[in-house]
Amino acid sequence: MGKLLLTGVDGNLGHQAAEYLLNLVDKDKLIFCAYSEAALQKYANLGIETHVTNFNHKDGLVEAFANADKVALISMPFVGEKRQNAHRNVVDAAKEAGVQQIIYTSLVNAADESNPSVEKIDHIYTENYIKEVGMDHIFLRNSQYAEAMITNYFTFVKMGGVMQNNQADGKMAYISRKDCAKAVAHALVSTDYHNAVLNINGAELMTITDFVNYGNEATGNNVTYQAISDEENYAIFDGMGVPRTTEGTFKKDSEAPFSSEGMVTFGEAIRLGKMDNFTDDFKKLSGDDPIIVSYMFEHADDFQVGERHSEDK
Repeated sequence: MGKLLLTGVDGNLGHQAAEYLLNLVDKDKLIFCAYSEAALQKYANLGIETHVTNFNHKDGLVEAFANADKVALISMPFVGEKRQNAHRNVVDAAKEAGVQQIIYTSLVNAADESNPSVEKIDHIYTENYIKEVGMDHIFLRNSQYAEAMITNYFTFVKMGGVMQNNQADGKMAYISRKDCAKAVAHALVSTDYHNAVLNINGAELMTITDFVNYGNEATGNNVTYQAISDEENYAIFDGMGVPRTTEGTFKKDSEAPFSSEGMVTFGEAIRLGKMDNFTDDFKKLSGDDPIIVSYMFEHADDFQVGERHSEDK
Protein backbone atom coordinates (compact mmCIF):
# COMPACT_ATOMS: atom_id res chain seq x y z
CA MET A 1 0.00 0.00 0.00
CA GLY A 2 1.21 3.48 -0.86
CA LYS A 3 1.36 6.51 1.41
CA LEU A 4 -1.16 9.17 2.41
CA LEU A 5 -0.20 12.63 1.15
CA LEU A 6 -1.37 15.88 2.74
CA THR A 7 -0.89 19.23 1.03
CA GLY A 8 -0.76 22.67 2.62
CA VAL A 9 0.73 21.70 5.97
CA ASP A 10 2.06 25.27 6.33
CA GLY A 11 -1.50 26.62 6.42
CA ASN A 12 -4.00 26.79 9.27
CA LEU A 13 -6.16 23.87 8.13
CA GLY A 14 -3.31 21.75 6.79
CA HIS A 15 -1.17 22.14 9.90
CA GLN A 16 -4.03 20.98 12.11
CA ALA A 17 -4.79 18.04 9.79
CA ALA A 18 -1.12 17.02 9.95
CA GLU A 19 -1.27 16.93 13.76
CA TYR A 20 -4.34 14.69 13.66
CA LEU A 21 -2.69 12.37 11.14
CA LEU A 22 0.32 11.90 13.39
CA ASN A 23 -2.06 10.32 15.92
CA LEU A 24 -3.84 8.16 13.35
CA VAL A 25 -1.10 6.76 11.11
CA ASP A 26 2.50 5.59 11.41
CA LYS A 27 4.91 8.29 10.25
CA ASP A 28 6.32 6.08 7.50
CA LYS A 29 2.88 6.06 5.86
CA LEU A 30 2.75 9.85 5.44
CA ILE A 31 3.91 12.46 2.93
CA PHE A 32 3.58 16.16 3.74
CA CYS A 33 3.79 18.96 1.16
CA ALA A 34 3.98 22.73 1.60
CA TYR A 35 5.32 25.93 0.03
CA SER A 36 7.62 26.47 2.99
CA GLU A 37 10.63 24.27 3.61
CA ALA A 38 10.82 25.72 7.12
CA ALA A 39 7.29 24.52 7.88
CA LEU A 40 8.21 21.02 6.73
CA GLN A 41 11.42 20.76 8.73
CA LYS A 42 9.91 19.49 11.97
CA TYR A 43 8.14 16.73 10.07
CA ALA A 44 11.26 15.82 8.14
CA ASN A 45 13.05 15.57 11.49
CA LEU A 46 10.45 12.96 12.49
CA GLY A 47 11.34 10.90 9.45
CA ILE A 48 8.27 11.84 7.41
CA GLU A 49 8.70 12.16 3.63
CA THR A 50 8.31 15.85 2.75
CA HIS A 51 8.29 17.88 -0.46
CA VAL A 52 8.33 21.60 -1.14
CA THR A 53 5.62 22.16 -3.74
CA ASN A 54 4.09 25.13 -5.54
CA PHE A 55 0.83 24.20 -7.19
CA ASN A 56 0.93 27.21 -9.49
CA HIS A 57 3.33 25.07 -11.53
CA LYS A 58 3.15 21.35 -12.30
CA ASP A 59 6.94 21.00 -12.24
CA GLY A 60 8.01 18.48 -9.61
CA LEU A 61 4.50 17.49 -8.56
CA VAL A 62 4.49 14.06 -10.20
CA GLU A 63 7.72 13.22 -8.41
CA ALA A 64 6.33 14.52 -5.09
CA PHE A 65 3.21 12.36 -5.47
CA ALA A 66 5.04 9.24 -6.71
CA ASN A 67 4.75 7.24 -3.47
CA ALA A 68 1.18 8.26 -2.63
CA ASP A 69 -2.01 6.23 -2.91
CA LYS A 70 -4.20 9.06 -1.65
CA VAL A 71 -3.78 12.84 -1.86
CA ALA A 72 -5.64 15.41 0.23
CA LEU A 73 -5.84 18.64 -1.74
CA ILE A 74 -6.58 21.55 0.58
CA SER A 75 -8.08 24.33 -1.48
CA MET A 76 -5.74 27.18 -2.32
CA PRO A 77 -6.29 30.54 -0.54
CA PHE A 78 -6.93 32.61 -3.66
CA VAL A 79 -9.98 32.85 -5.91
CA GLY A 80 -10.52 32.63 -9.65
CA GLU A 81 -8.59 31.30 -12.61
CA LYS A 82 -5.35 31.13 -10.63
CA ARG A 83 -6.88 28.74 -8.10
CA GLN A 84 -8.51 26.66 -10.81
CA ASN A 85 -5.17 26.32 -12.58
CA ALA A 86 -3.39 25.34 -9.36
CA HIS A 87 -5.97 22.70 -8.55
CA ARG A 88 -5.85 21.37 -12.09
CA ASN A 89 -2.07 21.00 -11.80
CA VAL A 90 -2.51 18.91 -8.65
CA VAL A 91 -5.17 16.69 -10.20
CA ASP A 92 -3.16 16.16 -13.40
CA ALA A 93 -0.02 15.30 -11.44
CA ALA A 94 -1.91 12.93 -9.15
CA LYS A 95 -3.41 11.15 -12.14
CA GLU A 96 -0.02 10.85 -13.83
CA ALA A 97 1.64 9.63 -10.63
CA GLY A 98 -0.89 6.82 -10.21
CA VAL A 99 -2.63 8.23 -7.13
CA GLN A 100 -5.76 6.20 -6.41
CA GLN A 101 -7.94 8.79 -4.67
CA ILE A 102 -8.17 12.55 -4.12
CA ILE A 103 -9.72 14.16 -1.07
CA TYR A 104 -10.71 17.75 -1.78
CA THR A 105 -11.85 20.46 0.67
CA SER A 106 -14.86 22.03 -1.03
CA LEU A 107 -17.82 24.15 0.07
CA VAL A 108 -21.37 23.35 1.12
CA ASN A 109 -23.84 23.45 -1.75
CA ALA A 110 -21.03 23.95 -4.27
CA ALA A 111 -23.03 22.33 -7.08
CA ASP A 112 -26.00 24.70 -6.83
CA GLU A 113 -25.80 27.09 -9.77
CA SER A 114 -28.01 29.58 -7.91
CA ASN A 115 -25.53 29.80 -5.01
CA PRO A 116 -24.08 33.33 -5.33
CA SER A 117 -20.84 32.62 -3.41
CA VAL A 118 -17.87 33.53 -5.60
CA GLU A 119 -15.88 30.89 -3.73
CA LYS A 120 -18.27 28.23 -4.98
CA ILE A 121 -17.20 28.70 -8.60
CA ASP A 122 -13.69 27.35 -8.08
CA HIS A 123 -14.89 24.53 -5.85
CA ILE A 124 -17.38 23.10 -8.32
CA TYR A 125 -14.83 23.58 -11.10
CA THR A 126 -12.35 21.45 -9.15
CA GLU A 127 -14.93 18.82 -8.23
CA ASN A 128 -16.00 18.51 -11.87
CA TYR A 129 -12.41 18.33 -13.09
CA ILE A 130 -11.59 15.51 -10.67
CA LYS A 131 -14.62 13.59 -11.93
CA GLU A 132 -13.75 14.42 -15.55
CA VAL A 133 -10.30 12.81 -15.31
CA GLY A 134 -11.91 9.75 -13.76
CA MET A 135 -10.33 9.77 -10.30
CA ASP A 136 -11.91 8.26 -7.21
CA HIS A 137 -12.63 11.05 -4.76
CA ILE A 138 -14.04 12.30 -1.49
CA PHE A 139 -15.36 15.86 -1.63
CA LEU A 140 -15.50 17.39 1.84
CA ARG A 141 -18.01 20.22 1.47
CA ASN A 142 -17.26 22.34 4.51
CA SER A 143 -19.61 24.74 6.24
CA GLN A 144 -18.27 28.16 7.25
CA TYR A 145 -15.46 28.15 9.80
CA ALA A 146 -16.81 29.21 13.19
CA GLU A 147 -13.38 30.72 13.90
CA ALA A 148 -13.99 33.39 11.26
CA MET A 149 -17.17 34.54 12.95
CA ILE A 150 -15.76 34.28 16.49
CA THR A 151 -12.93 36.59 15.48
CA ASN A 152 -15.53 38.81 13.80
CA TYR A 153 -17.62 38.86 16.98
CA PHE A 154 -14.75 40.27 19.00
CA THR A 155 -13.99 42.79 16.27
CA PHE A 156 -17.50 44.19 16.70
CA VAL A 157 -17.11 44.15 20.49
CA LYS A 158 -14.27 46.64 19.97
CA MET A 159 -16.27 48.58 17.36
CA GLY A 160 -19.21 49.36 19.62
CA GLY A 161 -21.07 46.10 20.16
CA VAL A 162 -23.26 45.91 17.05
CA MET A 163 -22.32 43.15 14.62
CA GLN A 164 -23.35 44.11 11.13
CA ASN A 165 -23.36 41.90 8.06
CA ASN A 166 -25.59 40.83 5.19
CA GLN A 167 -26.59 37.34 6.40
CA ALA A 168 -29.93 38.47 7.93
CA ASP A 169 -31.91 35.42 9.12
CA GLY A 170 -30.18 32.84 6.93
CA LYS A 171 -28.87 29.73 8.63
CA MET A 172 -25.50 28.00 8.70
CA ALA A 173 -24.19 24.99 10.64
CA TYR A 174 -20.94 26.68 11.70
CA ILE A 175 -18.09 24.22 12.16
CA SER A 176 -14.68 24.58 13.72
CA ARG A 177 -11.69 24.57 11.39
CA LYS A 178 -10.26 21.99 13.79
CA ASP A 179 -13.13 19.66 12.88
CA CYS A 180 -12.63 20.33 9.17
CA ALA A 181 -9.00 19.33 9.66
CA LYS A 182 -10.09 16.21 11.52
CA ALA A 183 -12.34 15.36 8.59
CA VAL A 184 -9.39 15.66 6.17
CA ALA A 185 -7.28 13.35 8.33
CA HIS A 186 -10.00 10.73 8.69
CA ALA A 187 -10.88 10.89 4.98
CA LEU A 188 -7.24 10.17 4.15
CA VAL A 189 -7.16 7.19 6.50
CA SER A 190 -10.59 5.78 5.66
CA THR A 191 -11.13 3.02 3.11
CA ASP A 192 -14.93 3.23 3.36
CA TYR A 193 -15.65 6.07 0.94
CA HIS A 194 -15.43 6.11 -2.84
CA ASN A 195 -16.71 8.79 -5.22
CA ALA A 196 -18.34 10.37 -2.19
CA VAL A 197 -19.65 13.82 -1.31
CA LEU A 198 -19.69 14.56 2.43
CA ASN A 199 -21.16 17.67 4.01
CA ILE A 200 -18.93 18.68 6.91
CA ASN A 201 -21.41 20.58 9.09
CA GLY A 202 -21.38 21.78 12.66
CA ALA A 203 -23.56 20.59 15.52
CA GLU A 204 -26.44 23.01 15.01
CA LEU A 205 -28.07 24.99 12.24
CA MET A 206 -28.35 28.62 13.41
CA THR A 207 -28.76 32.23 12.39
CA ILE A 208 -26.02 34.76 13.04
CA THR A 209 -28.24 36.15 15.83
CA ASP A 210 -28.15 32.72 17.49
CA PHE A 211 -24.39 32.70 17.06
CA VAL A 212 -24.03 36.13 18.67
CA ASN A 213 -26.23 35.05 21.58
CA TYR A 214 -23.92 32.09 22.25
CA GLY A 215 -21.04 34.54 22.29
CA ASN A 216 -22.79 36.84 24.74
CA GLU A 217 -23.65 33.98 27.08
CA ALA A 218 -20.07 32.72 27.11
CA THR A 219 -18.24 36.05 27.32
CA GLY A 220 -20.57 38.40 29.18
CA ASN A 221 -20.54 40.89 26.31
CA ASN A 222 -23.75 42.39 24.97
CA VAL A 223 -23.31 42.32 21.21
CA THR A 224 -26.41 42.78 19.09
CA TYR A 225 -26.90 41.95 15.43
CA GLN A 226 -28.03 44.28 12.66
CA ALA A 227 -28.66 43.13 9.11
CA ILE A 228 -27.27 45.41 6.40
CA SER A 229 -27.15 45.37 2.60
CA ASP A 230 -24.41 43.82 0.52
CA GLU A 231 -23.04 47.25 -0.40
CA GLU A 232 -23.04 48.38 3.22
CA ASN A 233 -21.15 45.23 4.10
CA TYR A 234 -18.54 45.98 1.43
CA ALA A 235 -18.17 49.47 2.92
CA ILE A 236 -17.37 48.04 6.36
CA PHE A 237 -14.64 45.84 4.92
CA ASP A 238 -13.32 48.71 2.83
CA GLY A 239 -13.02 50.72 6.04
CA MET A 240 -11.05 47.89 7.64
CA GLY A 241 -8.62 47.84 4.70
CA VAL A 242 -9.79 44.42 3.49
CA PRO A 243 -9.12 43.91 -0.24
CA ARG A 244 -12.10 43.26 -2.49
CA THR A 245 -10.40 40.26 -4.16
CA THR A 246 -7.57 37.87 -3.32
CA GLU A 247 -5.37 39.73 -5.77
CA GLY A 248 -5.31 42.65 -3.34
CA THR A 249 -2.95 43.36 -0.46
CA PHE A 250 -3.77 41.76 2.88
CA LYS A 251 -2.76 43.48 6.10
CA LYS A 252 -0.59 41.47 8.44
CA ASP A 253 -2.58 40.23 11.47
CA SER A 254 -5.84 41.30 9.86
CA GLU A 255 -8.96 40.24 11.74
CA ALA A 256 -10.55 39.53 8.34
CA PRO A 257 -7.87 37.65 6.33
CA PHE A 258 -10.21 36.95 3.41
CA SER A 259 -11.31 39.03 0.44
CA SER A 260 -14.47 41.07 0.95
CA GLU A 261 -15.90 39.72 -2.30
CA GLY A 262 -15.63 36.22 -0.86
CA MET A 263 -17.16 37.20 2.47
CA VAL A 264 -19.99 39.35 1.14
CA THR A 265 -21.12 36.83 -1.49
CA PHE A 266 -20.86 34.11 1.17
CA GLY A 267 -23.11 36.18 3.43
CA GLU A 268 -25.53 36.65 0.54
CA ALA A 269 -25.62 32.88 0.03
CA ILE A 270 -26.43 32.36 3.72
CA ARG A 271 -29.18 34.99 3.57
CA LEU A 272 -30.76 33.26 0.58
CA GLY A 273 -30.76 29.84 2.29
CA LYS A 274 -28.03 28.41 0.07
CA MET A 275 -25.77 27.29 2.96
CA ASP A 276 -28.21 25.56 5.30
CA ASN A 277 -27.01 22.01 4.72
CA PHE A 278 -27.21 19.97 7.92
CA THR A 279 -26.06 16.35 8.08
CA ASP A 280 -24.22 13.99 10.41
CA ASP A 281 -21.57 13.20 7.78
CA PHE A 282 -18.81 14.54 10.04
CA LYS A 283 -19.67 12.15 12.86
CA LYS A 284 -20.00 9.20 10.47
CA LEU A 285 -16.55 9.98 9.06
CA SER A 286 -14.66 10.83 12.25
CA GLY A 287 -16.61 9.05 14.96
CA ASP A 288 -16.79 12.31 16.92
CA ASP A 289 -19.45 14.93 17.51
CA PRO A 290 -18.52 18.36 16.13
CA ILE A 291 -17.36 20.99 18.61
CA ILE A 292 -20.29 23.18 19.65
CA VAL A 293 -20.25 26.96 19.23
CA SER A 294 -20.69 27.69 22.94
CA TYR A 295 -17.57 25.67 23.75
CA MET A 296 -15.61 27.59 21.13
CA PHE A 297 -16.63 30.90 22.66
CA GLU A 298 -15.74 29.61 26.13
CA HIS A 299 -12.26 28.78 24.81
CA ALA A 300 -12.12 31.65 22.32
CA ASP A 301 -8.32 32.02 22.37
CA ASP A 302 -8.10 28.57 20.76
CA PHE A 303 -10.68 29.36 18.10
CA GLN A 304 -9.47 32.48 16.30
CA VAL A 305 -9.21 32.72 12.53
CA GLY A 306 -5.43 33.33 12.60
CA GLU A 307 -3.12 34.75 9.96
CA ARG A 308 -3.46 34.30 6.24
CA HIS A 309 -0.86 31.86 4.89
CA SER A 310 -0.11 32.37 1.23
CA GLU A 311 3.19 32.76 -0.61
CA ASP A 312 1.65 33.34 -4.01
CA LYS A 313 2.13 37.07 -4.39
